[in-house]
Amino acid sequence: MATDATDRSDAATRPFADAVVEAEQIIRNAPFVRTDQDLAEGLDYLAGSIKASLHMVGAYQHDHPYFASSTGPYTKLGLDNPDTLYFHAYLRDDAEYVVTGRRGSTADLSFQIMNGDYSPTQSPDSLTAFDDRKLDIAADGSFRLRFGPPKDGEGDDYVALAPGSAMLIVREVFSDWENDRPGEIRIHRADTLGTSPEPITSAQMARRYAVAGKMLVSRIKTFLAFPEWHYLKLPVNTLTEPRSTPGGLSTQFSSVGHYDLADDEVMVITAPAADPAVAPYMGFQLGSLWYISLDYINHQTSLTRDQARVDPDGKIRYVVSERDPGLANWIERTGHSRGYLQFRWQRLTRDLTPADGPTAEIVKFDELPQALPHYEDQRVTPAEWKERIAARQVAVARRMLG
Repeated sequence: MATDATDRSDAATRPFADAVVEAEQIIRNAPFVRTDQDLAEGLDYLAGSIKASLHMVGAYQHDHPYFASSTGPYTKLGLDNPDTLYFHAYLRDDAEYVVTGRRGSTADLSFQIMNGDYSPTQSPDSLTAFDDRKLDIAADGSFRLRFGPPKDGEGDDYVALAPGSAMLIVREVFSDWENDRPGEIRIHRADTLGTSPEPITSAQMARRYAVAGKMLVSRIKTFLAFPEWHYLKLPVNTLTEPRSTPGGLSTQFSSVGHYDLADDEVMVITAPAADPAVAPYMGFQLGSLWYISLDYINHQTSLTRDQARVDPDGKIRYVVSERDPGLANWIERTGHSRGYLQFRWQRLTRDLTPADGPTAEIVKFDELPQALPHYEDQRVTPAEWKERIAARQVAVARRMLG
């Protein structure tokens, strides 16, 4: 008969329970927590991190790997891109793995090999990064890749794993939320397909809980420290020139910044609408001080080039504001007077220059008609705005079931 371990100090879940308490204290003591909204969002972030940590430790399967969802609307981390489906699988650098799938109609599909995970003191190295242009895609969209130790005489579908390779990350990026459709992707280890893993023991489950607890605390600490490296040392209410994204995404450039706005202030960000032949994907978003995306399902806190209304001069003018200006490119702050700004351009065919990037100015809310050269072209009615939000809700629901 099973014993009742509920009150025992050696309960298998005890290390994880202690980690949850520790993580909550980190959240409550974060230096930017000022309001109940700050704390509530932090506790919600904690809930998502708890789910993600248990999910990820269960996916730590080198011998019978599978793709797990790395982050999503309810398990956010690392300023997640609202336009991206993220997947990861764990690897060993001395084994061979086969990835098969079908290319969807999304703007970008990329692959990245990392030598570990993020920590509060450093980022993992990107060992290999490429997009779907490397794939030999059949007429029906199917493709096949192999990852394994370096070998002589292998074909173009073989990707050599560098020493220390530990994780394969796949990103599928949507630009036209309404019409882009996701593809399919699978992974198996070449020498274990058709075999079954050994049954898990209670001791192994106890170790999983312990590892998940360490992962949870590290995750919270890491992504509270991360913005200090890349964002907060920049002048407030500015954006950097486009630059190759730190972390090794070889065909992605980004522009970043952080903002601090009063409720009667508006940040107007102007950027050229990227030529699809140069950058099939261009996206902009806000992030909270928890370094995660804002609610992008029920609010317009992000826009891709396809979603944005382009002015007659070929530029996109984003209006970051708390108050509703009645404009198509309004980026909702949703009560966040401070936060992060992020542009991404992906699947590039050339390096970007400062002329490809954004500029920003702060104006008073009542000055918008004078500050925007094509103000009337940007006007939307309340009914049109409601349609925009409904389209976002439907698109994300469809994507998550794709």
